[in-house]
Formats: sequence, structure tokens, C-alpha cells
Amino acid sequence: MLAGGVDSLEAMTRKRQYGEVANLLQGVVNVLEHFHKYMGIPQIRQLSERVKAAQSELGTQILADFEEAFPSQGSKRTGGPSNVLRDACLVANVLDPRIKQEIIKKFIRQHLSEYLVLFQENQDVAWLDKIDRRYAWIKRQLVDYEEKYGRMFPEEWCMTERIAVEFCHITRVELAKVMRTRAKEIEVKLLLFAIQRTTNFEGLLAKRFTGCTLTDQKRPESPLDPTNPFLEDEQGEDMGTEKDEDLAKPRKPKAPDNPFHGIVSKCFEPHLYVYIESQDKNLGELIDRFVADFRAQGPPKAGTEEGGAVLPSCADLFVYYKKCMVQCSQLSTGEPMIALTTIFQKFLREYAWKILSGNLPKSSSNSGGLTISSLLKEKEGSEAAKFTVDELCLICSILSTAEYCLATTQQLEEKLKEKVDKVLMERINLTGEMDTFSTVISNSIQLLVQDLDAACDPALTAMSKMPWQSVEHVGDQSPYVTSIIMHIKQNVPIIRDNLASTRKYFTQFCIKFTNSFIPKFINHLFRCKPISMVGAEQLLLDTHSLKTVLLDLPSIGSQVLRKAPASYTKIVVKGMTRAEMILKVVMAPHEPPVVFVDNYIKLLADGNPETFQKILDMKGLKRSEQSSMLELFRQRLPTPPSGADGGPSLSFSAPTPEQESSRIRKLEKLIKKRL
Repeated sequence: MLAGGVDSLEAMTRKRQYGEVANLLQGVVNVLEHFHKYMGIPQIRQLSERVKAAQSELGTQILADFEEAFPSQGSKRTGGPSNVLRDACLVANVLDPRIKQEIIKKFIRQHLSEYLVLFQENQDVAWLDKIDRRYAWIKRQLVDYEEKYGRMFPEEWCMTERIAVEFCHITRVELAKVMRTRAKEIEVKLLLFAIQRTTNFEGLLAKRFTGCTLTDQKRPESPLDPTNPFLEDEQGEDMGTEKDEDLAKPRKPKAPDNPFHGIVSKCFEPHLYVYIESQDKNLGELIDRFVADFRAQGPPKAGTEEGGAVLPSCADLFVYYKKCMVQCSQLSTGEPMIALTTIFQKFLREYAWKILSGNLPKSSSNSGGLTISSLLKEKEGSEAAKFTVDELCLICSILSTAEYCLATTQQLEEKLKEKVDKVLMERINLTGEMDTFSTVISNSIQLLVQDLDAACDPALTAMSKMPWQSVEHVGDQSPYVTSIIMHIKQNVPIIRDNLASTRKYFTQFCIKFTNSFIPKFINHLFRCKPISMVGAEQLLLDTHSLKTVLLDLPSIGSQVLRKAPASYTKIVVKGMTRAEMILKVVMAPHEPPVVFVDNYIKLLADGNPETFQKILDMKGLKRSEQSSMLELFRQRLPTPPSGADGGPSLSFSAPTPEQESSRIRKLEKLIKKRL
């Protein structure tokens, strides 16, 4: 069988009977494998060598046949498809794989030779503005190939795809060459046009081919984001219509991977700096327009829909960011995305400085010329310099906008990390920009607190200058309390209404105001000296009125009564109870001294001699009496625990709020009885 097969193989090879050879050659090779152990026998070895010689001759002969049919020199094709060549391909499948590769290589080179001539670098048609013609040419060639040569090559050779892939490799090299030469002529519109047409073409390849031939081709380095947007729309997405809220939505499932993504368009990446520079310029102009619009239209007015709302320019900025991010991720997911992120960071900071911080009203240090007499005339602090309603509304609007920017910047960072190559993810960091917006929020809250604080200052000053020693009877709340309550009722509802969409920052405002006001109130309380017993009782009544108002502060003037947050209530109860305890100590008789000192230590839980000294001043004691009292106070202080640094603070626990409020209730009953 083997000897007869080898004889037939040699005869058929000489006659170019490739159809018969293809079947016979595989059979001979299979039979020869059975004789592998017997190669030491001369006749067997000789048959094996004859098979190898026949294979070699077949390879040379088939290559010569293809060269004759498709000469590599010149574009004129003297031959064409034939049954002989079709059968020759079947033989090549059985021969050394290099024969098949050589046939494919020569055929494709010959098939694309015209392309290299037509689109030479010096030709007008080679430039980016006519890039469509390249893709139109290859489409025609593939149709032509299918009609003429589709049946000549075995289907598993995937010749149509191979031609398309080789065209892509050639195009990438040629485009890179022509763009290097004419780099100065590349404008952003031209670049984006060329990229869009190229990525559209890559998308069409993905629809037509599987990419199976790319495994033995050199893949482009770091392929682009493996999504195929062209499965949805060959014209590309209309990215301008996307809303900024989309950033918060979960991502759609990825489209099937596109193995051809970047096979040509990779060549544009070195020139994407043109796109990045363009976005830098566009965003600069956008920020300038926002500034001009703000000046032209003025700040949002109180009582309107815009009052306290997020500034529209903020949403416009993030819509533009989303558009740029999607566009850039389709161009490249490498370094250009990092460059674009840097641009984003720059203009997020500019927006925070120019639009938000730059438009915050300036706080006035002048607290007005309020006097005791003006309070008694019931002007009630109307002269105090403070923000207008529109200015309060603007501050709230800037605060809401900064909060929106903070949340959306965080989402933007997450989206950028999704789009960029994994190796570059760590370089996407917008924490600094988020901190900038947090600072704007803090500054806005601080301005609101300072404004209300400043409005209350003249009333506190008036309180400290009143002649508390000469008060003869306890009446209704004092005019200074009425003034403070009036300012709270004027400001807080405006701020609450304008921060309705961001209640946590309204709560922060309430907490910060209380943390600022109560210590200031207590400091002014210490300045009320000397105080008579009746004066202390009047101050206690005033303090209780303020405490009630402060507890109600978050919902003051609101039709909807909402319970204040526990964190806020705790601060008010603790601070104002201390003020009440101070007054209770002042009201207590200082004889005998030991009882007074122990009572002070028990009620105030304050081991600082300076505080004790202030209490003695409020009681109007002489210096000689104060000295003995202070000495007794130091002696009566509890011994600090071992290892303590011996500071002025006490080691005993302060009375609980429940105990304190119980004492206060008893005191209130006493006051009511007196009234």
C-alpha cells in the first residue's frame, strides 16, 4: 500500500492532479506513520524520503502556480480562479503550514497592492478629510473578492477576514505616517471626524467577522474599551442629549466585545492631545460664560423657584463632562483619559472658586449700633447689619450647588475609573476637588451662622450692660430676649425653606449656631455683675425662654412640626442647663461658705478657679471675701485620681441632664410662685 501510494503520489504531482493528490497524500502520510519504528530498514527509509521529496515538490509547484496566476509585480492579473488552484489549496492544508501561510500572504499582498498605490502619502486622497474613501475602497474589494475568489480558498482559511485585517494594519501604519508628516494641520473637528469614521468601520468589521484570524496576527497594544457602540447605531451615540443624572444610574451590560476595536483607530492616540487641548479651551470658555451669565442674571431671588435651588450652570457643566468622558473613552482608554481627568479637575476647582466661593456674600464685621435704650424702645435689633433675604437665599443656593457638585464629582470619579484602563485606575483621584466643594459647604454654613450670631450680638451686649443689681421685680422676658428670638424667627425659616432639599446641612447649621451662641451667651452672663437675687431670677426666666426657643429652633415658624434631631437637642440641653446652673449658684446664699462651695462643685462640676471667681463677681462679693472663698474652693475640690496630671478639671461625674432638668423644674415652680 505504501509503495503503491508513493508511486501514484509522484505521478499525480507531475500531472498537477491536485484533487487526487490532496486525498492520497493524507492517506500515504497516515500509512507511513505505521512504519515509524522500521526506519532502520533501507527500503522503508527510502519510501519516507520519497514522500518528503514529493511534499517539498508539491509546495514549490503550488507556490509557482499561484505566482503565475497572481503575479506579485504589477496589479494586472493574468490568471484568476480555477479548479486547479482550488484543489492546490486543499493540498496546501496537508503540507507544511508555511506553504499555506505563503499562499495567503502573497495573495493578500497582490490583492491590496492597488490600495498602496492609490492612497500613497503624497496623494490628496490620503489625508484625513477623505478617510471615508479608504473604507469604501476595501468594501468594494471584499465584495469583488467574494464574487471572484470566494470558492477558490477553503472556508476555514477565512480569507475575506484576513484581507480586511491586513488592510487595517496597512491603514494604521499609513495614517500614522501621514499624520506625523502633517501634524500641524490636524484640527479637532477633522480628528474627531476621522476617528468616528474609523471606529464605525471597526464596528462594521465586528458585525461581519468573528476575529478568528487575529490570534495569529499581531494585536494592537492595549486595546481600547471592549465595547461596540456601533451595534446600537453606526452613526455613533448622540452624546449631547445625555443628562447628568445618568452618572448615577447603573451601567448597561457591555455590548459583545469588538475584537477589531482599535485595530486602525489606535494610530490616532498620539494626536489626541489636540482633542484634550480643545476641551481645555472649551471648558475655559464655558466657565467664563457661567460667570458672565451669573452677573447678567443676578443671584437667585428669594421666594422664586430658583431660590435656594442648585444653580443651572452646575448641571450644564456635568452634562458637558459626561459628553467629553464618553467621547474620549471611545477614542482611548489610556493616557488621554488621564489628561482629560486633569482638565476636569482644573475646571471643577475653577467652578468652585469663580462661581461658588466667588459669589458668596461678604460677611459684615459691623454688628450695628444697638444700645440698651434702643432695645427698650422696642427697635429690637432692627439696626443690626445682616444679610438681606436675597443674600441668605444666595448662600443656600451656593450650598445646595456645592453639595450637588460634591455628590456628582464622586460619581464622575467612579465613571472615569470604569472607563480607563485598569492599570491607570489609581491615577484617577478627585478627592481634592471633593474637598474643595466640602470647603464651600462649610464656608456657606459658617456665613449663615455668623450672620445670625452677629444679629444676636447687640442683644447679648445689651444684656451684659443692664443694671441687674437694681431689678426690683421679675416680669416678662427681657427686651434682649425678644430681640434674639425675633432674629431667629426672621432667619431660620428662610434658611430652612431654602435648604429643604438638603436637610442634613440645615441640621448642621442649627448645631453650629447653637455651639456658637450658647458659649457666647454664657460669657455675656458672666459679665452681668453684680446681680441681685431678683435680677438672677429674671435672668433665669430669660435663660429658660431662650432654651425653649433653641430647642424649637429647627422647626420654628414651620407649619409642619418635626422633632429636632437628638444630637441637636443634647447640645441645647447641656449648654443651656449649664447657664441655668450658673444662675442657680448665683442665687444661692454664700453663707455658710462651705455649703456654698460644695453646692457650686455639685451643681456646676467645674474645677476651674477662674469660673468660680466669675460667679463670686456676679454675686458682688468683696475681694477679701473672695480670697477666703477661693482658698476654701481649692481645699474642697475632690482629689484627682492617681496618674492624673493635676489639672483644674474635676474627677467627679457631672449631674445627668435628667437630674439637672429636675432641679430646673423645681426652680421654675419657684419663679412662677414669685410671679
